[in-house]
Amino acid sequence: MKEKIVYVGMSADLVHTGHLNIIREAKNLGKVIVGVLTDEAIASYKRLPFLDYEQRSEIVINLKGVDEVIPQTTLDYVPNLEKLRPDYVVHGDDWKEGVQKQVRQKVVDKLSEWGGIVVDIPYTVGVSSTKFNQYLKEIGTTPDFRRARLRRLIDAKDIVRICESHSGLTGLIVENESVEVNGVKREFDGMWCSSLTDSTSKGKPDIEAVDLTTRLHALNDSLECTTKPIIYDGDTGGKLEHFVFTVRTLERLGVSAVIIEDKIGLKQNSLFGTDAVQTQDSIENFCQKIKAGKRAQITQDFMIISRIESFIAGKGLEDALERAYAYVGAGTDGIMIHSKEKNGEDIKEFCQEFRKKCNAIPIVVVPTTFNHIREEELIKWGVNIVIYANHLLRSAYPAMVNTAKSILTNGRSYEASRDYCMPIKQILNLIPNSDS
Repeated sequence: MKEKIVYVGMSADLVHTGHLNIIREAKNLGKVIVGVLTDEAIASYKRLPFLDYEQRSEIVINLKGVDEVIPQTTLDYVPNLEKLRPDYVVHGDDWKEGVQKQVRQKVVDKLSEWGGIVVDIPYTVGVSSTKFNQYLKEIGTTPDFRRARLRRLIDAKDIVRICESHSGLTGLIVENESVEVNGVKREFDGMWCSSLTDSTSKGKPDIEAVDLTTRLHALNDSLECTTKPIIYDGDTGGKLEHFVFTVRTLERLGVSAVIIEDKIGLKQNSLFGTDAVQTQDSIENFCQKIKAGKRAQITQDFMIISRIESFIAGKGLEDALERAYAYVGAGTDGIMIHSKEKNGEDIKEFCQEFRKKCNAIPIVVVPTTFNHIREEELIKWGVNIVIYANHLLRSAYPAMVNTAKSILTNGRSYEASRDYCMPIKQILNLIPNSDS
């Protein structure tokens, strides 16, 4: 008699007794083929796994009872089921509810075409992947693990969502806040260490007045209490010799990427546009800076991303594309295209033209001025990373001003506490391991 085929879909990021129980029950039914979900499949409905697909599949194939491992490239089981036509699909009964409920129903419908059966294994009491993930977050991360995560996110997700963080507190917000949209958890994928918000939070102008050493002190506050990848705003990168030092320092700390802009002279924030003098570096000089940075880095994980200021400087699409292609040739790992225009049409045109020649180079945008454009539209343009570059600081400032005014107006803090402040207990609970 032909051996029955049993299919098990599994993330296997943190293998526990619940997984082993499912495999054991599946083995009682026949030949066990495990579809290990790829990074892309997992990232479509929850946070990127700690281990990559190759690591997870290697673990699973060595588990007792597993006969074969194949990739499952989507949350949807149907493509693999059509190839294998299994007699059984075995899964924990937790997928009867929540985001995977519809996935289960599609499995039931597909198996019915050839008489296959879904076997729901009772949930293993006392085991929770969510709790294990929380424990790992509390333990922290390593520079190597954090640094490599951005490239994995770019490969796994349609768009990587980055939010500005200028302190340990804002880092915790980016690290922990999430919402559920249409049954799918949505959160930020990493942090943007912005020179604008770094300098503004210190009461300094955004003209590179805050030096690298000082900025690294603030960066370390976020590194100590978060695990998500960090992109560092390197402004112009400074002198070539200084940029080499910056790359080595950021890479050593576990930062995933630095973005440098192709301008020279005293920095003026790009959103001033042509209202302030915006002088671009020559293509040749900026390419030399990119090459020097790439030679300096030690790992393959670290990224140098080139920010093109052609639109900001009043130049057009042709200049922006010429620079982009040259920077790619010099070895840049990504292109950030910037604009102060509110309709976003220049960004859209650049992305579409750039994609005709460079399909694999990540595109980064910062939609501060064209903030009506949704992420779904940016994906269609070919954008890989969207940075919300200054919103936590910009929202915090008016809240603090209103609180200060309320105290001054009323001669007490009652109204301010009632209308603008979170409870003391809540803020104590916000900070991990707070004892008082």
